[in-house]
Amino acid sequence: MQPTTTSKRPRPLSPHIQIYRWEITMALSILHRMSGIALAIGAFVLVWMLVAAAIGPEAYAFFQRAASHPVGTLFLVGWTFALIFHGLNGIRHLFWDIGRGFEIKTAKSSGWLVVLGALAATAALWWHMCPWSDVDSMLIALKQF
Repeated sequence: MQPTTTSKRPRPLSPHIQIYRWEITMALSILHRMSGIALAIGAFVLVWMLVAAAIGPEAYAFFQRAASHPVGTLFLVGWTFALIFHGLNGIRHLFWDIGRGFEIKTAKSSGWLVVLGALAATAALWWHMCPWSDVDSMLIALKQF
């Protein structure tokens, strides 16, 4: 007698990203890892800046030109967001380490707080650092992108 087979779809051997519905906690876990990688890459840029400053004015001027280019500025803004996000999410993880914030509602709201806080802090920092003094100058600077 032959075993009967069914026409069921084969189940995956382990849970896969296509099975689960995306949640903020999943996205932040992935973003936390990505921000760590971005911080490591940004550390090399920081070393480049320090070495260029140590070599002399010409090398540092080259670094300044690269950093002030729209692509360089975008990288620095992204690196700033990664640094702030990684720090805020790290604080969130410290609360988890002591057993606080695991309730679903708290985990979701603290996740959104981390994202919004990182966006607001990055925007505030770059707004303060940028040389424009009025909205017209800001719009002209943004058109360069």
